[in-house]
This record gives sequence, C-alpha cells and structure tokens, in this order.
Amino acid sequence: MTERIQVAALPLRASRKNGIQILLVTSRDTGRWVPPKGWPMEGRAPWSAARIEALEEAGVIGTMSDEPLGSYSYLKRLEDGEVVPCRVSIYPLFVTRLKSAWKERKERNRRWFSIDQAAEAVDEPDLSRILRGLSDREIRKGRVVPKRATAD
Repeated sequence: MTERIQVAALPLRASRKNGIQILLVTSRDTGRWVPPKGWPMEGRAPWSAARIEALEEAGVIGTMSDEPLGSYSYLKRLEDGEVVPCRVSIYPLFVTRLKSAWKERKERNRRWFSIDQAAEAVDEPDLSRILRGLSDREIRKGRVVPKRATAD
C-alpha cells in the first residue's frame, strides 16, 4: 500500500528557565498526544498547510519555518475504518501566541511538554527521535539550530 503524505507543525517555545518546550494536542479518535497535522492543501506550500493545521487544532500563532525537522511514519485510521500508512514532514513553528478560542478546542486538549516528556508521550518511534534530537539544538531568531560548541 502506498504511503500517503501529511504535514505537521511542531509548536515550540524556549525560555532560560524551562529550555525548549513542545506543544502537543490529543488526537480526536484515541486521545493520543500528537503534533497538529493534516493533509497537504492544494495551492499551499507544505509548511503553510502545517501552520493552518496548528491554528485549527491547537490555536497556535507564530513564525513557521519552511525547513522540516524531519519526517516520521504512522498508520492512520480513516473515517471509513480503512488504515493507511502515512509519512509526515514536521516543520517547527515558533509560538508567539496561544488563542483561548480556536476551531477544534472542544475536540482536543493541548499541553506544553519538555523535550523528554514529549518524546515519551508520542507513540511513533521516529517522531520520538526527532523530538529527542531537539536536546542538541537551540532556538535562535526563529530557527532551530545546532547548539554552539563551548570552550573547555
């Protein structure tokens, strides 16, 4: 069976006290913790579609990167019960604001996690690896970059 393509946003924020934090939402069907994601949208760049999903599913507003952090696979159950393999490209979204009212607020919960908590909360091993990889990176000027080497 052919893999279908999806796009996801990875809402992030950083502080000196808490480091990088990741916002996840619950899926509508199983209540699993997932990043906001959905199908590509005709006429929109993948990262732009991911930004729309983040607004609808999590009420997130921010600066979106056009460079994905990576991709992961999972099995999606469609409304008709069919299960299809999906490959998801995930784009960092640097959160500037959380809306108190958003489209899917009655269907999903959202929560901030540390990197380790988020990596444990998700079911997909490849997504967990992507999240854990953020420990070796930092957010600077709206970009996720490798941490600078420090002199001994």
